[in-house]
Amino acid sequence: MTSLSEIADVVARQVVAPPEATQQAVGYPSLFLLVVVGSLVPVVPTGALVSGAAVVALHQSLPVFSLLTVFGVAAFAAFLGDIGLYWLGKRGVGSKNGSRWLAALRERAAPERLEQADRKLREHGVAVLVLSRLVPAGRIPVMLACLLARMPLRTFARGDVFACLAWAAAYQLIGIAGGALFPEPWEGIAAAVGLTLVISAAPSVWRRLRARGRERASAPEA
Repeated sequence: MTSLSEIADVVARQVVAPPEATQQAVGYPSLFLLVVVGSLVPVVPTGALVSGAAVVALHQSLPVFSLLTVFGVAAFAAFLGDIGLYWLGKRGVGSKNGSRWLAALRERAAPERLEQADRKLREHGVAVLVLSRLVPAGRIPVMLACLLARMPLRTFARGDVFACLAWAAAYQLIGIAGGALFPEPWEGIAAAVGLTLVISAAPSVWRRLRARGRERASAPEA
């Protein structure tokens, strides 16, 4: 006869750790939608999402299949988000009055980063798109440079395919590393998400420190 403690233990396991089928049915569509939205507007840390999903996939009964699924879903969602954002920005470039999407891209790209992206684009062509997604805060300046150079959508898409594949692989490796270091999934997720957030914030912090250093150097001596 099953005791009350055994029943409570089973219920707790189902609530805290739902079956894999439930995790996959909810997790993959959620990952897809959040990465698409995060590629369009900067409200979702998409890299952290991919790393966290990779940690969960690593602890599934079929980790290889789960990791491949996470990789495919993340890369495809990032590609769709990039193409959608580029198409919206391209409409603004072709319009006399511009568009709010193009204006938002300009606001998110610092002038010095845009100048650097434009120079790299002239030197290396669409190959710079691959690095743009691997370098934190590098995607928007390069995309804006492509828009201002009036790069065709088809040309942008060809380069962005490899950029999204490389991006998904890089952040998934961070998740795999975090999941392999800790026995509990939540510990690996916390480590992977923390690392991706630090990587994402590092460029802006570095730019602020450099700006303060230049201000101090240019200030007249007391």
